[in-house]
Amino acid sequence: MINILSYVCIVIGLVFWFWGTWPLLGSRSVLFKLHSLSVADTLGSMAIVVGLLLRIPHEWPLLVLGLISLAIWNTVLGYVLAYCSTQEDS
Repeated sequence: MINILSYVCIVIGLVFWFWGTWPLLGSRSVLFKLHSLSVADTLGSMAIVVGLLLRIPHEWPLLVLGLISLAIWNTVLGYVLAYCSTQEDS
């Protein structure tokens, strides 16, 4: 049962990755594309790490550190990129 749940989490993560990549082909603004890509990439990566956590629970310290790093790094990077894109030339 744990293996099935693990595979489900990994597949959900892959679906989020492709779902976030799809808007890059559209004609919306760069910030919309960046936002959708970063949110879907973060959720997808976290789902994959949870799937790995279910498969190899003895590695939980590293995988939990990976989850925390994904959450913090991707959030901060999104804010930095948004801030840089709104800077006016002096």
